[in-house]
Amino acid sequence: MESPRARPGSRRRRAPVRAALIVFAVVGALVVGAVYVRGHAHPGPDPVSVSSSASAPVGGEASVESVVDRDALLSDAMASVTVAAGAEVSVAVLDPVSGDSASYGEGVFDTASIVKVDILAALLLQAQDAGRTLTAVEKSYAVAMIEESDNDSASALWRTIGTADGLDAANERFGLTRTEGGDGALWGLTQTTAADQLTLLRQVFGADGSELSESSRAYLRGLMGRIAEGQRWGVSAAADGAGWALKNGWLRRSTTGLWVVNSIGRVPAGGHAYLVAVLSRGSATQAAGISLAEAAARAAVSVFAGEDGAVGAVGAQKSS
Repeated sequence: MESPRARPGSRRRRAPVRAALIVFAVVGALVVGAVYVRGHAHPGPDPVSVSSSASAPVGGEASVESVVDRDALLSDAMASVTVAAGAEVSVAVLDPVSGDSASYGEGVFDTASIVKVDILAALLLQAQDAGRTLTAVEKSYAVAMIEESDNDSASALWRTIGTADGLDAANERFGLTRTEGGDGALWGLTQTTAADQLTLLRQVFGADGSELSESSRAYLRGLMGRIAEGQRWGVSAAADGAGWALKNGWLRRSTTGLWVVNSIGRVPAGGHAYLVAVLSRGSATQAAGISLAEAAARAAVSVFAGEDGAVGAVGAQKSS
């Protein structure tokens, strides 16, 4: 006969008891362990929580601190600029290296003679497309138009590019979206915005994405750096040394007797070069318009060239 210990039936009866004891022991150990952790563990969060909670705020703060609201800074700087009753001003500035920009004021303005940069840029683009260089006559007109702001030369090249249609076609390629050529022979009444003028300046002074060749850009930049003595005002007032390049525009509107005074160009300051566009209208005199344009240019550059006190400097300089 089989021994009772060896009978399968006996093993089956004892197995549930042993299993129950094992389960009870494991559960008990877990309960004791949990009680111990609650009573003795460090009250702070677990390592995973520490990692996420410590890194998230630091990263978040860094991201917030690195975002500078330059529009707000420019608005604060412009608060120190005197704008006469009835006058309006719009200004935009760009750091071509970082791509950071700031703008103040809105609206569409008459270009007056700053459109001459656009006219020459359109002519150079057309010449590139035709695979040719400018003729001697075109170059003589270009020099007089930019350096001396000669209106007859501008009218001649305005006709050469196809007047407003030619300008608008070039500007579509340049990326100007709110600039429209003046009617008929009235190139000075071309409409534009400060933001569009920055886009145009990037075509002239930039390299990446410009429709103009390097030789075309260099030619136009060279002319803008040789402006006649009596016209060296405007955005150059914000420069801290040589190397500026600009084109100014001024026009007394016959309908109101008030002045349109604009200035665009590149301004060296603090070891950097900034692109600045200032548009204004409604000044009682040309001198008042120039003062306004220069003060606005200094305010614009101060957003980049001296954020720890340059705003005050703008206020001190605006009356000079």
